[in-house]
Amino acid sequence: MMNSSNFPILSVITYLPLLGILALCFVDSKRQELIRWVAFLTTVVTFLVSLPLYFMFDANTWKMQFVEHHAWIPEFGITYHMGIDGISVLLVLLTTFLSALAVLSTWTAVEKAVKGYMISLLLLEVGMVGVFCALDFVLFYVFWELMLIPMYFIIGIWGGPRRIYAAVKFFIYTMTGSVLMLLAILFLYFTHYKVTGVYTFDILTYHGIGLPAGSQMWLFLAFFLAFAIKVPMFPFHTWLPDAHVEAPTAGSVILAGVLLKMGTYGFLRFSLPIFPQATMDFVPLVMALSVIGIIYGALVSIAQDDVKKLVAYSSVSHLGYCMLGMFALNIEGVKGSIIQMINHGLSTGALFLIVGILYERRHTRLISEYGGIMKVMPVFATLFLLVAFSSMGVPGLNGFVGELLILIGAFKASVTFGSFATIGLILGAIYLLWMYKRVMYGAITKEENKTLPDMTRREYMYLVPIIVFIVWIGIYPKPFLDKMDVSVQHLLEIVNKQTLAKADGQKM
Repeated sequence: MMNSSNFPILSVITYLPLLGILALCFVDSKRQELIRWVAFLTTVVTFLVSLPLYFMFDANTWKMQFVEHHAWIPEFGITYHMGIDGISVLLVLLTTFLSALAVLSTWTAVEKAVKGYMISLLLLEVGMVGVFCALDFVLFYVFWELMLIPMYFIIGIWGGPRRIYAAVKFFIYTMTGSVLMLLAILFLYFTHYKVTGVYTFDILTYHGIGLPAGSQMWLFLAFFLAFAIKVPMFPFHTWLPDAHVEAPTAGSVILAGVLLKMGTYGFLRFSLPIFPQATMDFVPLVMALSVIGIIYGALVSIAQDDVKKLVAYSSVSHLGYCMLGMFALNIEGVKGSIIQMINHGLSTGALFLIVGILYERRHTRLISEYGGIMKVMPVFATLFLLVAFSSMGVPGLNGFVGELLILIGAFKASVTFGSFATIGLILGAIYLLWMYKRVMYGAITKEENKTLPDMTRREYMYLVPIIVFIVWIGIYPKPFLDKMDVSVQHLLEIVNKQTLAKADGQKM
């Protein structure tokens, strides 16, 4: 039986796309159809290999599973340490799932340098899976930086008219945060050596280590900037709309579905368990910024005339909910935050796929160029409405589950922040329904829109699987929530243990 002791399943999932890249190196660049099939089949196989992670995962323990631990550069305490827990298992599966659909979604949309494009997508998948599995700081940082390169090229080469500007802005913002994180990692590394006499980059060693309050504050801020830029939180969000709008459809899907989750995941894996005291101290600030992001993102979405930019700003709003629930620091809030990361990846990923379907037919994203599309694309209109309902959190669909848990957690932590966060739900319904009305309803005023074809077989193939999960999580979220329960409880125990120790010390 395949398990963590005798089969390196995490390494296989992480590096399988490299085999696809190797195969593509031997394919003639002119054979574009073959290139697409090699890339698609590679991502499908990677997804299928990742499925045992769900079925073999033991939800009754908080300990890391499917662990691989080998010496890498022992003289510096650097190891090859991979493993997943209830916080990361669903994110790995989301990555492999969306990667396959992303390749399928741009089958005909990308026609230049198809080979380089598919290689970039496969290399991006390596970095994304690696980030969620790495349990060594150096290994994590390698995967974290690896993601920058292919996404930079995806935006900069295959993006829209302002692609160079968007790619450079994306790279500079993310690289700035990465450098700050690297400095914080090195400070942790040498601080640990001074205390224990042992050099190690093992992430789990630092969980609940009990650093001095002053050190925690500065280290928390360094990690905070790195992860807040990646989320992105207000006011570090300005790179995101440009990146989304200029990126090709697959780039936007991966960016929204997975890359933004690197920031929220980083808070859960690093900031909360390593700097619990600083986390508690910064709760009011983070919750305030989260609420501002929720309302700001929604208001700016209402003002957009570009449907893709509207969806991009909605990401700022929705990820504000993830941060709000996380820093509520209770079981409902944190579980809601994690499931909402998955929900956002599905719902917003699907919205970008829908925008891509429209763009492939009309080559414009301006809302004013549409109207009455429902009359010629009824099936598409139905699926579009379902995804829009999912994004606005209608009961019975996935978005409702995450937002409900987050709001329960937020109200338990602060009635004020919870109350303001509910405004985002109303605004979300406004911008999504208003956008849907302008695109789908009314008279067809543009001659080009009268003959638009409805959904193709390929479009069904990449949109329907997402909708299945949207409905599944909305109706029966228990299989997903159960996976994270024990790991979240353990995480909160680490935070509470440190803060209780601080309180006891102050009383003495």
